[in-house]
Amino acid sequence: MATEGIKLLGFFASPFVFRVEWALKLKGVEFEYIEEDIFNKTNRLLELNPVHKKVPVFVHDQKVIAESFVILEYIDETWKQNPLLPQDPYQRAMARFWARFAEEKLLFAAWTSMWSKGEQKERAEKETLEALEKIEEQLNGKKYFGGDDKIGYLDIAIGWISYWLPIWEEVGSFEILDPKKFPGISAWKTRFLDHPVIRDSLPPRDKMLEYFHKRCPEWYSHFDSLGK
Repeated sequence: MATEGIKLLGFFASPFVFRVEWALKLKGVEFEYIEEDIFNKTNRLLELNPVHKKVPVFVHDQKVIAESFVILEYIDETWKQNPLLPQDPYQRAMARFWARFAEEKLLFAAWTSMWSKGEQKERAEKETLEALEKIEEQLNGKKYFGGDDKIGYLDIAIGWISYWLPIWEEVGSFEILDPKKFPGISAWKTRFLDHPVIRDSLPPRDKMLEYFHKRCPEWYSHFDSLGK
């Protein structure tokens, strides 16, 4: 299938954008990447995604798709090579279930652990640990979450754990991903980051640290004001 007219609008610090980028590269699909300033949104972004006004936004042959999980499935169904989702219907359902679980129970809690303080931080750390324990159980000795010797849908969906979570831990001065407590995830993390597609498609760590250090006080002030 031709790859003309494929564009990905993203932001360098967004794990949601990298899901899409990884999927495209794993399938060997060429695309144009367009960096967006999410704090100074262009008319292009607002026109392409008027509902959520966020990245990622994926454009294929003038068709526009938003939301990273929706984009992942579109990519997997459009380009059949190197399938991401399992072929078995039950395994496909489980991959979607755990992707959503990690999104709803783990990602927000881990992100909150980074910028919050006091009881809110303690509560977020506890929720992060509890969610990670569930994720650890899903590996059960497997190299990747799909069970095969290759990266699949769920690996991509929770790939942020491998790179973003350690950065959030450093910025927020907390420790969650203990190799002794999470040996499966720790081994998977190393294996995932060693994959050439992933390794060569990560944002600069120093730039990420600078960005999150800068944003944390703003997030804390914003959410603290909402609680008053």
